[in-house]
Amino acid sequence: METNQEKDERLWRIAKARAGFRNHLMTYLIINGALWIIWLLTGAHGDVPWPLWPMFGWGLGLAFQYYGAFHKDPYGDTIREYEKLQQEKERQGL
Repeated sequence: METNQEKDERLWRIAKARAGFRNHLMTYLIINGALWIIWLLTGAHGDVPWPLWPMFGWGLGLAFQYYGAFHKDPYGDTIREYEKLQQEKERQGL
């Protein structure tokens, strides 16, 4: 079983990851907004707007960071699996 201190440390890691994602998202939006403004003001309009390329690459990294911050908790997954196995063991009378 997980102690309160272990739970607090795990929650702290999750909170840090989520706060880091939010900060990264704000930076992404501000910088990419500035890139679009530069593109519009310079009149360098081609077939494909060049700000799409940094948005795509950076956005991909941001998507992975989002997944890690909000949907991935390997330690928590391990605990849930362990508890499921314990319950199964108790039902079988082992």
